[in-house]
Amino acid sequence: MKKILYASLLCLVWLVILPAHATDDAIANLRQTGQAFASVARTVSPSVVFIQVEGKVSGEVAQFSSPFEDEWPFGDDFFKRFFGDRFPGIPRTPRSDKPRGEHRMIGQGSGFVFSTKDNLLSDKTYILTNNHVVESADKIRVKFQDEREFDAKVTGRDPQSDIAVIEINAKGYPALPLADSSKLEVGEWVVAIGNPFGLSHTLTVGVVSAKGRTSIGINDYEDFIQTDAAINPGNSGGPLVNLDGEVVGINTAIFSRSGGYMGVGFAIPTNLAKAIANQLIEHGEVTRGYLGIVIQQLTSDLAESFGIDASQGVLVSQVSKHSPAEEAGLRQGDIIERFQGEPVKEVGKFRNRVALTAPGSTVELTILRDGKHKTLKVLVGKLSKDKLIAEISQHAEDIGLTVQTLTPQLAEQFGATASEGVVVTEVRPSSIAAMAGIKPGTIILQVNRKEVRSASEFQRAVKESSGEKRVLLLVREGDTQRFVALNW
Repeated sequence: MKKILYASLLCLVWLVILPAHATDDAIANLRQTGQAFASVARTVSPSVVFIQVEGKVSGEVAQFSSPFEDEWPFGDDFFKRFFGDRFPGIPRTPRSDKPRGEHRMIGQGSGFVFSTKDNLLSDKTYILTNNHVVESADKIRVKFQDEREFDAKVTGRDPQSDIAVIEINAKGYPALPLADSSKLEVGEWVVAIGNPFGLSHTLTVGVVSAKGRTSIGINDYEDFIQTDAAINPGNSGGPLVNLDGEVVGINTAIFSRSGGYMGVGFAIPTNLAKAIANQLIEHGEVTRGYLGIVIQQLTSDLAESFGIDASQGVLVSQVSKHSPAEEAGLRQGDIIERFQGEPVKEVGKFRNRVALTAPGSTVELTILRDGKHKTLKVLVGKLSKDKLIAEISQHAEDIGLTVQTLTPQLAEQFGATASEGVVVTEVRPSSIAAMAGIKPGTIILQVNRKEVRSASEFQRAVKESSGEKRVLLLVREGDTQRFVALNW
C-alpha cells in the first residue's frame, strides 16, 4: 500500500513540475529566436544606408505636412500608387498658395552595399536600391549606421525592373552577400531593414507569404517575393534578408488601402536584381533578349476554344514581322509549352527568362500547334527601345479585354502616336467591353480621366477601380473620341 501511495505522489509531483519545464523550454526557444534576429541586425545593419535625394519637379505641386517638416519624395506617383495620398496619422494640408513652375523636392529611401560579380569592385562601393528612389534625383546623399555620410552618383538605372545602382568613392564597408532566391521557401523567416518614415535602420520580421508574383502591375518585368514583414514609405530599396544575413530580395512596394502597412509587401528577388545590377555596373544599361511575340496566359476557356486540354503554356497572340520568332517559324495561335527544356506556366516568368537571355543566343522552344508538338530553335534578338514593351500584353479580366502598349510600329499601323494610349488587341465575347462596343484596334487614351501610356499603367488603373467596380475610359476609334463607362 505504501509503495502504491509513494508512486502516486511521485506522479503528482512530476505532473506539477512538467508544465514548468515546458514553459521554460518555450521561453528558451523564444530567446534563441530573438537572438537570431538580433544577430541578423548586427550583421546586416552596417551595410544598409539611408538615401536622401533632391530633385526638380515641374507644374503645380500640392504640399503636405509631415513629421519631418518637409515634403514627401517628389510628390512621387509611385508612393501615391502604393501608399495613397494620405499617410496614417499625417494630416494632408494643402496650401492656398500652390507654387507653379520648377520646385526642388526632397525624397528618401533605403539601399545596401552588395557583392557584385568578380572583378567589378575597384575603389568604389556600389549600393543597390530601387529605381524609383533615385530616378528624379540630381543630388544623392547616403548615410551609414556609423553616421558617416557620402555624396553618391547613379551608376545605372533600369525603370523596367525598378532596379538602380549608385556608387560612392569609399571603401571598407561590408558588402552583403546575395542569396539564390530560387531556393527561398514559402513560410521561411525573413527580415526587412530600412528607413521607414526616415526612422533609420528599422528592423521588421515576417515570413515569405508567396513567391513568383508576376501580375501585380508594378513593373514591366516582375517576379516578386510577397512577405508580411512590415514595409512602409522609406523602406524602398532596403534589403530583405534570410536568417543567415544573406539578401533574398529588395523591398519595393506594399499593397495598401489605408496608406500604411497592411500585411502585404513585395520585394524584387535577388536573382533578378543581381542580373540587372551587374549589367548596370558593366555597361550602364540593361540589354534584354527579344523574340518578337505578344503572349497571353493560356486560360481554361482559351484552351477549350483551341480544342486542347492544356495544363501549362502561354499563347502566342501576335508575331512581329521580320522578328526572330517569325524567322524561326513561330505562328499566331502557337502554345509555348517549354523554354530550354523547362515547363512554361506563366506569362510573367516566361517573359523574364527571355529578357535575361543574352542576345545572339539560340534557344529551344517546344510548342503545341494544331494538336501536335514541335521543337523550334530561335536566335534571340536584342530588345531595342522602340520594341521595349512589344512583348507585354495585359489582360483586364473584369472588363474582358487585352491591351498592348503602342510601339512606333503599332502606332503607325493604327494611325496613332507612340506612347499615346494603349491599343486593344482582344475583346472577350459577351464581356462588358464587347457590349460597350469596344473592338480590337480601339485606342484607349485615358482611364478615369488619367492618361495611360503603357499596358502596365492601364492594368494598374483598372485594378484601382476594382473596388468600385466602375471605370471610365476615353477611347479613340479612327478620328473620333468618346467616353465609355463600364460597370460590373
